[in-house]
Amino acid sequence: MPPEHPPGPCAPAHSADRAGAADTARADLLRRLAIRTAERARAGLLRRARTVERAEGPWQEVGGRRLLGFCSNDYLGLAGHPQLIAAFKRVADDEGVGSTAAHLVCGHRREHAALEEALAEWTGRERALLFSSGYQANLGVMQALLARGDLCVQDKLNHASLLDGAQLAGVTLRRYPHADAAAAARQLAGEPGAGALLATDGVFSMDGDRAPLRALAALCRREGAMLMVDDAHGLGVLGPDGAGSVAEAGLGVGEVPVLMATLGKALGCHGAFVAGPAGLIEGLTQFARGFVYTTALPPALAAAALAAVRVARAEAWRRDKLDALIARLRRGAAELGLPLLASDTPIQPLLLGEADAALAAARALEERGLLVGAIRPPTVPAGGARLRITLSAAHEEAHVDRLLDALARLPRAPAAAGAPV
Repeated sequence: MPPEHPPGPCAPAHSADRAGAADTARADLLRRLAIRTAERARAGLLRRARTVERAEGPWQEVGGRRLLGFCSNDYLGLAGHPQLIAAFKRVADDEGVGSTAAHLVCGHRREHAALEEALAEWTGRERALLFSSGYQANLGVMQALLARGDLCVQDKLNHASLLDGAQLAGVTLRRYPHADAAAAARQLAGEPGAGALLATDGVFSMDGDRAPLRALAALCRREGAMLMVDDAHGLGVLGPDGAGSVAEAGLGVGEVPVLMATLGKALGCHGAFVAGPAGLIEGLTQFARGFVYTTALPPALAAAALAAVRVARAEAWRRDKLDALIARLRRGAAELGLPLLASDTPIQPLLLGEADAALAAARALEERGLLVGAIRPPTVPAGGARLRITLSAAHEEAHVDRLLDALARLPRAPAAAGAPV
């Protein structure tokens, strides 16, 4: 039905007209996003997910081809372990798949409680708290611990979730040059009156090297700051009993009150946890929004992760085999003059410099039946594009030799000259 008094040709502009004018002045958010995406495409930095049709140990079926993968974080080869699969099926058969609610409603099951106890005991902490992902865990910790006016000091190569966590908390964020404890000390000393958290990866996901944890712990003790370590890539792989880089450094809960690690890398499952003193865990239970307002992990997955903890601790041969494979790759790379970064962890980056060189190398390897990730900016700094080679206890010596043979056939990029091996 038409309006009772339609406006005439000389009628003044109404609020609807003013709203329309205001709308035209707003930024077109989708267009702005499209422009950013197009810019990334022009720079050759567009990223797309590739569908893996089937995974079996280190083998990945992609586009109908069976490829030998060197890009998984399944460091101990546990993702397909029969004990993990059996634990998952047993609970799923009994209780179904989903937890159906957040932990604090009715989603916290006996499988979650048992896993938290096992993780706390393994890492030498009083208690542990499960999160649905490592990203949520890091955001939750910082949002709960920090307040405006506080200081967060971080390594420049920290995982994005640590940086985002500090920004979400609204604190002053200071970043120090990679692994430079003296520079971290200067950042802390610059704001002596602020509450302070120093956060670092234990093992850096793109370089594969370790943080100087003992030096950072001593610094935090002197400055009265709290130390937080994201050990996503160290747990299960490093330290006595596979307890991680913090345990390897001989540091306990007094030196590292906040320990985060994931269940989706060496343990072959999914999810994450934070471990520390009872007071920390109680506080996170109350105030970490990523825990409070998120559906709990499926109980069957928690059961599988508990089985993974037991296997990882009991089967030390997996770490021994992994160490031997890492040494074999590095010896071969040194003989070939390949510019591997200095790392003795399963993450073995081959520095190639420019993004197009990394993409070309990855494609050449794929033509030879090998799947290796090409890592480009903005994940790594400009000029730091690389092949991120990762090893697993599921690999065999013949697999490493096949990779080395294929790497030897790659064109040598001048940008990589002089990189450490």
